[in-house]
Amino acid sequence: MRRLPLPGGGELPVLGQGTWGMGERNARRDAEVEALRRGLDVGIELIDTAEMYGGGGAERVVGTALEGRRDEAFLVSKVFPHNADRSGTVAACERSLRRLDTDRLDLYLLHWRGSTPLEETMEAFERLQRDGKIRHFGVSNFDVADMNDLFVAGAGTRAVTDQVLYNLTRRGPEFDLLPWCRERDLPVMAYSPIEQGRLLDDPVLGAVAAERGVTPAQVALAWVLRQDGVCAIPKAATVEHVDHNRAAVDLSLSDDELTRLEARFPPPDAPEPLEIL
Repeated sequence: MRRLPLPGGGELPVLGQGTWGMGERNARRDAEVEALRRGLDVGIELIDTAEMYGGGGAERVVGTALEGRRDEAFLVSKVFPHNADRSGTVAACERSLRRLDTDRLDLYLLHWRGSTPLEETMEAFERLQRDGKIRHFGVSNFDVADMNDLFVAGAGTRAVTDQVLYNLTRRGPEFDLLPWCRERDLPVMAYSPIEQGRLLDDPVLGAVAAERGVTPAQVALAWVLRQDGVCAIPKAATVEHVDHNRAAVDLSLSDDELTRLEARFPPPDAPEPLEIL
């Protein structure tokens, strides 16, 4: 599995497993756990979750999946903005650690920007890092203006990633956010890389996939993964889906295929507000 270097040391796997929507129904729990474990089996070490997902249920699913396998995973979770003051961030992280049944996170993110001053959140992240409860910290759903504010907010320059909505239909980050992050060697984590499945019926995407003998989701995911400094965290709730995602890492799109996709999904020609799901 390819990896992206993190500022200050360490690496971020280029493909991960998202968990948004997991932990919400007991009937699906066993399949979700099995899918996450299958991901580890095939080298998808990155698992992304959040205290928001399923009211903590997704973290519990991840904790079950990681029983006896914690050292195989690069584990990411996120704090709610309304919990992200000095004491609230620490308390939220400790609750996440209990649900995940682990003593540390590899990466802890501010889920989106709220009313708490960024300096407070960064101070709490530093405390958690000193205490060995997190290895790295970063942000999610931050646009360029937010990132500029972050980089003058105390320890904000030590943030190692920005997780944002990015896929063929949501290309706004290409105009300014991706270049901003690349200039600072800051990897971007792309969530919803297949637009929660809404991309899959597109005729151009479907034609490219049919000609290659792969799925539309694999083409869409391969397109995201070809971007410099970008990793992707698609959700996969079944073992079969996990295997399809893993195969997309090795799918190289031709110049002709890329041209067709560019024509169908044109890049931005001006700044766009950062989109959020």
